[in-house]
Amino acid sequence: MRIRATVAAVSGALALSAVAVPAAQAGDSPSYSKADVQKAVQAVQSASGKSAFAAAAEGEPYALDLSFSGVKINNGKPIVAGIANQVTVPVTYTVTHAADIDLDASDFLMDVEIYRGASYAEVDKTLFGDDWPTCTATSSTTATCKGTIDVYPDFELVNADAGTWKAGGYAIDLNGEDPTSEDVDWSKVGYAEQDGLGSTKLQRYSKLTVNASPEPVTKGKTITVTGKLSRANWETHKYAGYATQSVKLQFRKKTSSTYTTVKTIKSNSTGNLSTTVTASADGYFRYSFAGTTTTPAVNAAGDFVDVR
Repeated sequence: MRIRATVAAVSGALALSAVAVPAAQAGDSPSYSKADVQKAVQAVQSASGKSAFAAAAEGEPYALDLSFSGVKINNGKPIVAGIANQVTVPVTYTVTHAADIDLDASDFLMDVEIYRGASYAEVDKTLFGDDWPTCTATSSTTATCKGTIDVYPDFELVNADAGTWKAGGYAIDLNGEDPTSEDVDWSKVGYAEQDGLGSTKLQRYSKLTVNASPEPVTKGKTITVTGKLSRANWETHKYAGYATQSVKLQFRKKTSSTYTTVKTIKSNSTGNLSTTVTASADGYFRYSFAGTTTTPAVNAAGDFVDVR
């Protein structure tokens, strides 16, 4: 299992700067600490801007012939996290590589992760999977890979993290070199990093309630419909009202399966909702919220009103 780190210490690559080699991929090879593997990242960064990593002779990594494509996070859907429970979503992609690269080697590390920041080389925060991806070869130079993004809202997230995250990928081939050794030859270590692999939204789980009263009610009389729109607060680890949001009041007759919008109102400063309608027929009232970039859409369960 990988060691989690919510903020990259050096760069977006960068869960490399925040992980140890997991037993599942490392076999009998040694487990490298965060500080050990970070040396490889720093070596890569120091070679940045030098054509084709020409600085290999100076003991810096060479450019690994590997690229990522077709990245899909959570099947194209937003990642939605509540206040406590771990959220795990799938990540799939294709890797194209030189024929002499062994993706199954015990000292080969590769992953696609999501980040916030200016670029994959300048991240503010990364999120990645607890376990390394598994890949299936489709030819001598291509493979389809499956991994995860694991999110822990109880300690990883703050409210400002809600929104769009970008995806980046990296691969490092140690080729038998031990990054814990003072004699490591970085020129034998291959490294690839790729930005612009896509994006996903990370959203705060939302809740919506409704209550229509009185029940029963005489036809032509007033029905008061109340409710509340709330969403996860990743800092207090409670649900808090979502203020000044447009919410639709919808109704469906007892004999129908379709809701129609009656009116649109806004939640108040604490997320509460309240409006009135005239009783006309037996049926269900619900509130419906279309969602925002930071918060998913949600419908309240219908509340039945008996009109007499």
